[in-house]
Amino acid sequence: MIDACKNSVTWETVAEEDAGQRIDNYLFARLKGVPKSHVYRILRSGEVRLNSKRVDATARVAPGDVIRIPPVRVAKQDEPRRLPDFDIPILHEDDHLLVLDKPAGIAVHGGSGVSFGVIEQLRSSRPQAKFLELVHRLDRETSGLLVIAKKRSALVELHRQIREGQIGKHYFAAVSGVWKNRRQDVKAPLRKYLTESGERRVSVHEEGQPSRTIFTLVEAGKRASLLDAELKTGRTHQIRVHLAHVGFPILGDEKYGDYALNREIAKAGFRRMYLHAAKLNFIHPAGSPMTFESPLPAEFRKLLEWQ
Repeated sequence: MIDACKNSVTWETVAEEDAGQRIDNYLFARLKGVPKSHVYRILRSGEVRLNSKRVDATARVAPGDVIRIPPVRVAKQDEPRRLPDFDIPILHEDDHLLVLDKPAGIAVHGGSGVSFGVIEQLRSSRPQAKFLELVHRLDRETSGLLVIAKKRSALVELHRQIREGQIGKHYFAAVSGVWKNRRQDVKAPLRKYLTESGERRVSVHEEGQPSRTIFTLVEAGKRASLLDAELKTGRTHQIRVHLAHVGFPILGDEKYGDYALNREIAKAGFRRMYLHAAKLNFIHPAGSPMTFESPLPAEFRKLLEWQ
C-alpha cells in the first residue's frame, strides 16, 4: 500500500559506480516501492530529464549526469531486515570487488525455494554499501571461489572478460569410477530445458550452445577419481553435464549423478556434491592480474580413500 509521498522534485548526480546502466534501472533502484509501470510513465511523459533533456528508458547514464526526478508516491519502507550471518571467509577485498570462499550448501542468491543467499546476506550486513552484485554464480552445493562486484564499472569489466574468455576457472570434481585418460578435452553442445515439473535442466544436444571443458586427472582412488576441470566456456551446469555425458558423474550430484551410488555414499557420511571452484584468474578492473586459489576441502580426500 502506498502511504508516503515524495512530494518535491529532486536532482541527482550520477556517481561513477552507477555509470553505464540504463536510466530505467537507475530509477528502479532509487524509487523503491514505485511500480515499474509508473517509472515508465514518467519517462514517457518527459517528467524525468537527463541533463535537462527528455530521454527514453534505454538511455544510459554517465558519471556527472544530472537527473531530474519528479514527485512520486512511494511505499513506506520497512526497517531493513538483518539476515543471519554465514561463515564465509573473505579472501580479498578492495574498493572494486570481494572474493569469497563459499562453503557447500549455501545459495549465492535467493529464489527456487531459498529465501536468501550470499548476496542478500552481504547487502543486509552492509547497509551502507551502494552496490553489491554477483559477478558469476555457483550452484548451491558447489563450494569455492565467488566474486562480488562493489562497483558497477567493475561488474561491467569482469562481465566483459567472461564474455571474451579472458577469465580462467578451474574446479576440482570427484567423480564415480576410475578415470583412465590423463587429459580429456570434452566438446559437447549444451541446451537448457524444463522438466514436466518445471525444473531447469541441461542436456547435451546437437542444437545446443558450443561448450568445452578440459579435464585432467589429479588422482585416482579405488572407486572415485579426482579431476581438475578447466572451463573454456561458461554454460549452466557445464561441468556436471559434461562429466555425466562421458560416463563419470560427479559424486553427490542429485540432478545428473548416479542416484544409487549417491545414496550409498550418503550412508557413509558423504552428503554434498563434490564440485569445488578451486582457482580463478582475471585482470583486476584497475589493470593488475590477479589469481586466487581455494584448497581442496578435506572431505574430497576422505572420499577418495573410501573403499
